[in-house]
Amino acid sequence: MTSTDLPTPTGACDCHIHIYDYTRFALAPTAISTPPQALWQDYRREQEQLGLTRAVVVQPTGYGFDNRCTLDALEQAQGSARGIVAIPLETDESELARMDAAGVRGVRFMMIANGGGVMRWDMLEPLAAKIAPLGWNINLQIDGRDFAQYEDVLGALPCRLVIDHNGKFLKPVARDHAGMRSLLRLLESGRCWIKLSAPYETSQTGAPGYEDVGALAQIFVHEFPERCLWASNWPHPGRNPPPSNRDLLDLLSAWAPSSELRRRILVDNPAALYRF
Repeated sequence: MTSTDLPTPTGACDCHIHIYDYTRFALAPTAISTPPQALWQDYRREQEQLGLTRAVVVQPTGYGFDNRCTLDALEQAQGSARGIVAIPLETDESELARMDAAGVRGVRFMMIANGGGVMRWDMLEPLAAKIAPLGWNINLQIDGRDFAQYEDVLGALPCRLVIDHNGKFLKPVARDHAGMRSLLRLLESGRCWIKLSAPYETSQTGAPGYEDVGALAQIFVHEFPERCLWASNWPHPGRNPPPSNRDLLDLLSAWAPSSELRRRILVDNPAALYRF
C-alpha cells in the first residue's frame, strides 16, 4: 500500500521547499542558475493536493543573503510555514529577533562544491553560537562522504543541526562507510535531524524506487525515527522535468511502513523542531 491510499495525518509538514519570485525579488549577483519562477501560491496548490498543511521555506542559494523572498513567503503563509535563511556574520541580535518573530528557525549552510552557497566554513561556529539562544538550527548540505572530516566540529555545535537529503551522499554508500558512520553518530547525539528528501539528486539506481538512497533512508527511520523529517524539495531546482511530489511522498510508506512512524516523521518531529 502506498501513501496515495493512506490519509495524510493532520499537521503534516514539508520540511524543504524553495520560493522564487523574480518579478518582485531579483536574484543575487552570486546566483549560478535561474530556476523557474515558483510562487507561494503555486506551492499551496501542490501542498493541498498532498494533504499537507505546514512547510519549511529554505533560502535558495540564488538569493544569497537577500532573504526578502523567503520572508515574504512566510508572511503569505500566515503562520503555516517556517523559514531557513542565509545571514552574514555581522547580523545583530535585533535582526535575529525580528526574523524569529517572522517564523525563521535556522540558517542554511549549502557547502556542496559549486552549489552557489554564500556561507563559509569559518562562519559555522560563530553563527551557531549566535543562533543557539533562539533554538534555531544549522541546516547543512554537504557531500555525505565528507561527514567523517567534519564530525568533530558538527558534534560540538551549541545549536541543533539538520542534514539535508538523506545525507546527500553524492554517491550512495554502505552503512559501514566512514561518512555514514559519522552521520549516524551525529544522529545518536540527540541534537541532529535528517531530511528524508530528494533521493533523485544522488541515486544511481533511479526512479521509481531509488533503492540505493532508500536503503539509507530505511536505516535512519529504523534507528532514529525521532530524528527524521520528510521534504519534497519543491520545485526541484535543476530538474526538468521535475519528479512527482506525490511519488516522493509515496516513497515514505516504503521507508516508514507504519502509520505511527509516518505521523512522527510528518507531524511530531517537525512540530517540535520548528516550533509549530
